[in-house]
Amino acid sequence: MSTPHKNKTLATFLSFSLGSFGAHRFYLHGKTDPIAWLHALSLPLSILLSKLYFNLNDFVTYGPWLISLLVALFMTLILGLKSDEKWDAKYNASSGQKSDSSWLLALILVFAVGCGAITLIGMMARAFDLLYTGGAYG
Repeated sequence: MSTPHKNKTLATFLSFSLGSFGAHRFYLHGKTDPIAWLHALSLPLSILLSKLYFNLNDFVTYGPWLISLLVALFMTLILGLKSDEKWDAKYNASSGQKSDSSWLLALILVFAVGCGAITLIGMMARAFDLLYTGGAYG
């Protein structure tokens, strides 16, 4: 029995663009993947925390979604940098097709590294601001 072919570029793009909602996990593993549901529930959980604990800083209440965002950006790199042979062995073993990555995948990876670095540095700067000044600068 042949399974549908999983496109590495599409999975990497989903991880980069909608990964904090678990889109890449749903694409690769289906609707029963518990990690995908953790990603999907991170934003509603963050919104619920912001409504219940409205005196807390947004950095704290939106923490679950920010962590999910960083994990998704990291997964973008893991998925995109996997060789086509290993990708086919894991996700396309019985599809009958071979993967062939193109320049678009490299472009997605460059943007993912840039966005991940900006997000991580911003989170670290805000955390140090909260730690040392109590949020006096924002």
